[in-house]
Parts: sequence; structure tokens; C-alpha cells
Amino acid sequence: MNNVADLEKNFDSKLEKNDFVEPKDWMPENYRKHLIRQISQHAHSEIIGMLPEGNWISRAPSLRAKMVLLAKVQDEGGHGLYLYTAAETLGASRDELLDALHTGKAKYSSIFNYPTLTWADIGAVGWLVDGAAIMNQVMLQRTSYGPYSRAMIRICKEESFHQRQGYEIMCHLSFGTEAQKEMAQDALNRWWFPTMMMFGPPDKDSPNSGQAIKWRIKRETNDELRQKFVDRTVEQAEFLGLTIPDKNLKWNEAKKGYDFSEPNWEEFYNVIKGNGPCNKERLEARNKAHADGAWVREAAMAYAEKKKENILAA
Repeated sequence: MNNVADLEKNFDSKLEKNDFVEPKDWMPENYRKHLIRQISQHAHSEIIGMLPEGNWISRAPSLRAKMVLLAKVQDEGGHGLYLYTAAETLGASRDELLDALHTGKAKYSSIFNYPTLTWADIGAVGWLVDGAAIMNQVMLQRTSYGPYSRAMIRICKEESFHQRQGYEIMCHLSFGTEAQKEMAQDALNRWWFPTMMMFGPPDKDSPNSGQAIKWRIKRETNDELRQKFVDRTVEQAEFLGLTIPDKNLKWNEAKKGYDFSEPNWEEFYNVIKGNGPCNKERLEARNKAHADGAWVREAAMAYAEKKKENILAA
């Protein structure tokens, strides 16, 4: 099987049979590029996503809350590691991926450019943001690229705990004092529409979603995932006694789902361009952390080189 037509036919056959495409398999160059972009953006989002929660570890209201939040932030760092490793199997170097993030060339999820102002925001991030992430990521356990799929299996298991952690915080606040419930409602009001944007623009305006579905990288469209998220989250909010901040939200019996308002897509694109409330702050913090950790990377490389020399000399 030497010519491109035969290789493409074999590739398409794998997709049709829901077989995994593996790193040594032939794949179209655009498929490879799409995966590098998507997986690296996913990895960047995990790493940047540590920042809005990490600054609450020391301010969490109890030792238990500190321990749980610390474990969650640690998980996010691990998720980034799994995903960078998956991207490397496609021929992208770790240095190249990180340089794209630190210079602002690469994108990450717009949601992490919003500030966490109160402890209720940590609850809202876990409940809403991680809830939306799970909605996005469960289908990626069945993505067509093997290393990505296998990384997502563990990530999804851990993300489910993150969502529960956030919902637990919202339960404590919603069933607490009146001031605590107001704090929870305020967090929901501020995070609802930015979370809706996490699924990406409407299908009709998305430049990549259609091709991702065709390649079976994604299994559901942006609009399908957004609808599923709203339908599941409304009932959770009702249990908490909180109100979804959308005057157009109503049950549609014909489609067996909720009608809802569209997010402000102008705001979405503005944040993606780097003009969100915390874009500059997030990149500055990430670049500082990378620079401060240079000595660790250098020491690890020196140790690895010395160990290699000792093995060769033995």
C-alpha cells in the first residue's frame, strides 16, 4: 500500500470501523495538524486553569476545603501532562507547544480569563466549568486518535470528582445563611454565560467543528453539547434553589429540552483575542512560573545526562 489513495482509503476505513488511529499509522496532514491544535489547546487550558483556583488554596474556609482544592489543582497539572504527552506522539515538541502558549500564539479555553472573586466562584467553577468540561470530554474518550482517547479516560474520572467538589460547595452555600445563598447566586450569575461559551461558537459559525466530526475526533457538535449542558444543569440549579440568569429560559416540550438565550458571542471573540478580564494576568503568571522553574528543568536534564553516562560506562 504505497500510493496516497490507498493510504487514505485505509485511514477512512479505520474511521468507519471506529478503530483507533495510532501514532505510527499514516494520517492526513490536516488531521495531524487539527489534533495538535486541539490537544495542545486542551493541555494549555488545564495548565492555565490551575491559576484561578490556585489563588484560593490559602483562603479556603477550612482545612478540608484546602486539601480538596489542592488535590484538584494538582489533578489539573497532571491532565496537562497527559495531554502534552499525547500531542508529542504527533511530532510536536513540548518546548514548541509551551512557547506557543507563553507567547500568546496558542489559545486556551476562554473561561479561564474570568476572575474568581469569592469562595462561591470556586464552587461555580467546579459545578459549571468542570461540568461543561465533562460534557465536552466524555465524547473524547471515543475520539479517533488512540493516545488522546486513552488520556481522556483518566481525565474524565478525575473531572467528575471536580464537578462534585464544586457542587458540594454550592450546596453548603445555598443551604446556609441568606448571605451565603446570595453569594452562590451572584457566582452563578457571573459564570453562567461564560460557561456556555466553553462549547465553542454556534455550529454554523464554527470553522473546525464540522471537520472534527467527520474525522471522528469529536462525536457531538457544539450546539448539541450546549443543549445537553443546559438541560442537565437547570435541574441541579432548581435543587439548590438558585435561578439561572436567563429570562428566556423555558421548557420546550416539542424538543424535550430547554430554550435559552445565546451567549454574547462578541464578548467571546474579544476574550479569545486576548482582551478578557484576566488574559494579561494569566499569561504573566504562567510565564513567571515557567521562568522560576527553569532551574528544576536544568537539574533534571543534568541528572538524566549523568545517569546516561554512567549506564554507558558500565
